Amino acid sequence: MNFIQKELDIIKKTSTPNTIQSLRDDFRTLGIKLGDLLLVHSSLSQLGWTLGGPISVIDALLSIIGKKGTLVMPSFSSGNTDPQEWQYPPVPKTWHSIIRDNMPPFHVDKTPTRGMGIIAETFRKYPDVIRSNHPTSSFCAQGKYARYITENHRLEYDLGERSPLAKIYELNGKILLLGVGHSSNTSIHLAEYQSDYGDKYYKKQGSSVMVNEKREWVEWNELNLITDDFEELGGAFEQKVKINHGKVGLAETKFFSQRNLVDFAIVWIRKNRTQKED
Repeated sequence: MNFIQKELDIIKKTSTPNTIQSLRDDFRTLGIKLGDLLLVHSSLSQLGWTLGGPISVIDALLSIIGKKGTLVMPSFSSGNTDPQEWQYPPVPKTWHSIIRDNMPPFHVDKTPTRGMGIIAETFRKYPDVIRSNHPTSSFCAQGKYARYITENHRLEYDLGERSPLAKIYELNGKILLLGVGHSSNTSIHLAEYQSDYGDKYYKKQGSSVMVNEKREWVEWNELNLITDDFEELGGAFEQKVKINHGKVGLAETKFFSQRNLVDFAIVWIRKNRTQKED
């Protein structure tokens, strides 16, 4: 589907365009308030036609949480990974060494996001936004805790101990799933790192980075992440823990405590993944 046809389809299903003010009203109704620390996963197309596109969504959120709040979004760059792991799409094995030898190094300002959506990609380029220095699993943040959340993002345990996700947990931040489901909920990966289950193992990952002003392909051990059961886990969480549901524009939206989600997910993963292995 080309861009024009996709936008036309969105226009047809939208009765009234979203504006910064209407988005602000919807976010406030959902429970977002001044001073909140928000981790946002989003799909702009699910909101219906939005005047100003991703800028309106970001500005609406920033205007509500204010200078005492913090806005965080994933800015993952999965294109800068070991090509032997690529599945969406895979590339010929004969390309692997070419890719490893020639991949441009990760750069916090230049490297685009991949698969994060236009809202996250737009936020990455906003004034005063800080991006963590991880070549595959970076996060962008603006606001009170932005520097703390993004600093010292080490290669190992990229979504685990001492990662931006762990710092959001420490600060009792909140998650906003804006037009997306729990399959996009990266905080569940933090629970994976903190859980024991039958098929848990670490594998080698690699990226192109700058080391002492020279491009190098570096490797580290990374948890083999599993997302197949995230929707099931999220559904169980919503049955057990009260969360805020609502509509932002046309988008089904969920708003809840990250700490509540991670604490629930640790127990759920230990129980359910172990059972599936038995």
